[in-house]
Amino acid sequence: MAVDYSIIIPAYNESKWLPETLKIIHQAMATIPLQGEVIVTDNNSSDNTAELAQQLNAKVVFEPINQISRARNAGARAAAGNYLVFVDADTHINPELLKTALDNLQSDNCCGGGAVVTFDHDVTPWQARGLAVWTWISTRLKLGAGSFLYCTKKDFETIGGFSEAVYASEEIWFSRNIKRLKSNKGKPFCIIKEHPVISSGRKFEWFGTWQQLLLLLMLTVFPYAIFFKRFCYFWYKRPKES
Repeated sequence: MAVDYSIIIPAYNESKWLPETLKIIHQAMATIPLQGEVIVTDNNSSDNTAELAQQLNAKVVFEPINQISRARNAGARAAAGNYLVFVDADTHINPELLKTALDNLQSDNCCGGGAVVTFDHDVTPWQARGLAVWTWISTRLKLGAGSFLYCTKKDFETIGGFSEAVYASEEIWFSRNIKRLKSNKGKPFCIIKEHPVISSGRKFEWFGTWQQLLLLLMLTVFPYAIFFKRFCYFWYKRPKES
């Protein structure tokens, strides 16, 4: 049976989070009349991420270099669907969000897009303000968060996928490149507001307030830090028990 859309999940040591994410994704897919597949990119995990993904009806591909962009690109190369949906391993989507994203692509009214983000637990006041700022930037400037992105496979291949020159913010470059590709076609990059994705917000628990502020200051003063993995610890370093 032909595959209409592919959901791609980059995963590095995600045995704790992946089962629930896949369960919720399969529940959402069951409400969609189109034929879909789930692809998990095992990004050189040292735990049983790949085995769990296979047990939970996901196709597994392997990317040996630990980089989010490469993991997403590897999954996209293996995708059989005409539409691509990228979801993080700690992110939950609801059926309405998936349907809206696919409807946007099928209608050919959107060149792709993302969704606003909320967290699965209470956050501090300054974290809430930070999220509000990002939501404003995302919806005003039409920039997708990495936790949920969608586009056609054709456009993804045309722009060369996610930039492998950076270790963070690859979703920003992706959003800009897709918009630039379709700038003369009258097709906006659509951020879905009505159905937010739910992220674990786990990095706020892994890193203290001062570490988060230091990272923000570093990226403000030295934005080229995104080109160096050692400076992007917020996206790659995690406690051993996680």
